[in-house]
Amino acid sequence: MHQQLLVMLEMQDAMNARVNPDWRNAGNAWYRAIWTECAEMLDHYGWKWWKHQQPDLEQVRLELVDILHFAMSDYLLREADNDAVAQRIGRELAEPRGHDDIRAAIEAMAQSTIAQQSMHFSDFADMLALVDMSFDELFRMYVGKNVLNFFRQDHGYKDGSYVKTWDGREDNEHLSEILAILDSDSQTFRDDVYAALAERYPG
Repeated sequence: MHQQLLVMLEMQDAMNARVNPDWRNAGNAWYRAIWTECAEMLDHYGWKWWKHQQPDLEQVRLELVDILHFAMSDYLLREADNDAVAQRIGRELAEPRGHDDIRAAIEAMAQSTIAQQSMHFSDFADMLALVDMSFDELFRMYVGKNVLNFFRQDHGYKDGSYVKTWDGREDNEHLSEILAILDSDSQTFRDDVYAALAERYPG
């Protein structure tokens, strides 16, 4: 896990620098991005008692991956040494809060994040358990989404020329298919994901 965390932290730093080379001094409210993602996650799971809703766990897992991007960015600002950041995240993941209701766990994570203006990974650990998501699966999905974010930047995401829907489906759906067939243990996993996206992209 520690090595995977180091890889993800390095990738997150690189992604942030791609969007804004001076991201560490930009004053981004990472915690705000996290709690708004929590609200989206709750919508994907369902909470409206006045209409039928089917929990979409795959979308909930994707929201967790998005939250991970913001939470790691926040921790990278608080500690200069990536190894220390990885150790801190690992310690917190090993101490889940123990929530057994997914809606309550999402709300607790949002409330704590707002109160502390930072997410604690003990709350995140609860969510991983409640959606039956292993750390290996989180790693695989994170790497895939990070590569997709780079791919978007390389193909005009910032200036609006990027085409997000390919053959009637969003790029996230194509990514899910790609991740299902590639070996995440491969040394070339990141490059393989990028190449597979490029092969499908119509632009």
